[in-house]
Amino acid sequence: MIYYSLNNNAPKVNFKDAVIKGLAPDRGLYFPENVTPLSEVFIQNIENYSNEEIAFEAIKQFVGDTIPSEKLKEIIRETLCFDFPLVKVEEHVHSLELFHGPTMAFKDVGARFMARCLGYFNQEKKNEHVTVLVATSGDTGGAVASGFLGVTGVDVVILYPSGKVSDIQEKQLTTLGQNITALEVDGVFDDCQDMVKTAFLDDELKKVKNLTSANSINVARWLPQMFYFFIAYKQLKLQGKAKDVVFSVPSGNFGNICAGMMAHKLGLPIKHFIAATNVNDTVPQYMESGLYEPKPSKATISNAMDVGDPSNFVRIQRLVNNDQTKLKTIFSSWSFNDKETKKTLKNIYKNSHYIADPHGAVGYLGLKEYAKDHPEVMGVFLETAHPVKFLEVVENTLKMTVDIPRQIQEIMHKEKVSISINNYNELKSYLMS
Repeated sequence: MIYYSLNNNAPKVNFKDAVIKGLAPDRGLYFPENVTPLSEVFIQNIENYSNEEIAFEAIKQFVGDTIPSEKLKEIIRETLCFDFPLVKVEEHVHSLELFHGPTMAFKDVGARFMARCLGYFNQEKKNEHVTVLVATSGDTGGAVASGFLGVTGVDVVILYPSGKVSDIQEKQLTTLGQNITALEVDGVFDDCQDMVKTAFLDDELKKVKNLTSANSINVARWLPQMFYFFIAYKQLKLQGKAKDVVFSVPSGNFGNICAGMMAHKLGLPIKHFIAATNVNDTVPQYMESGLYEPKPSKATISNAMDVGDPSNFVRIQRLVNNDQTKLKTIFSSWSFNDKETKKTLKNIYKNSHYIADPHGAVGYLGLKEYAKDHPEVMGVFLETAHPVKFLEVVENTLKMTVDIPRQIQEIMHKEKVSISINNYNELKSYLMS
């Protein structure tokens, strides 16, 4: 598989180089040059395969010959070592729970897959360190920290916006130590992301540091998120419910929904995708006006989606050859505010005794919006994080106490360790030192 930059001004690379570089030299995101659909026979019989077998078929062409098949299968086994249950919430509405991994967020899949790929590539580089630089609006940091913890030859530096992640999210990225460092940024997520992108283009910095990104801009973080769309479809097929399937994805940087749309390009028969956002509505506004106008992000109770300029939307546009009319046939997007989100948390619990997190509630709202004109669809909203990660919001909204899982209990009383920075020069100074 060959990857090219979406800015079209950088050399083409293979999977290994795309993973190690993270971002192309022209600041563009890497994108596969050709995508071959999976066989119809495989899709028609998907319920007869294990999750690991499905994932291998989905990802192998993107990895190419950079990782041997048996090693790739081992990486997949270690990535998919937890469940992805599809839970019926109401008639024609299911929650796909993606929070049963070590940090209780959907990003565990991409982080674990990337960490193992990079660990394999680093075996060839004796005594050479790679620095993984990542910006987080919440869950990415914890998932990357957990996925890369203790990986030989890899240092991880996480930038997060001060005061704009939940207490538990902050604990997950500031308490591990070892090869993990947390930088607390005076700003918003977009500031963190801009610093990361700037670092990749800093020639002086690159002379002393081998940098790569673990955000969803990295193909090894982005592409494995296809796995759970296939796994969800398999579960629906086993239940005889795999007709007119619609996925509603809580969307911030748009890597998750973009991976789902890549799964569709591979042949997974998904009827429609819904990008459900909070008040950071750059994409919903684009779908209405045709004008893409990024704006500063706003803080919300669904903080992992507080992104004003979603990086991966350019990949979504490329999947449809930048044809907005074609995009609208398979993709819709709506935004919802905190008041609507809290009301939905209450309604879901009242009607179904199901506890959603704020992001899942936004996904549910998007599904309901689409179903107004398409009542026949089988809807799946992604529950991207365990409700406990947004403990204060969920408990105050539902007037109840949420049980704290073992994974979270283990970090609750650990001491936060972070370094405060205010701008790119301070980031560069830290990295250079």
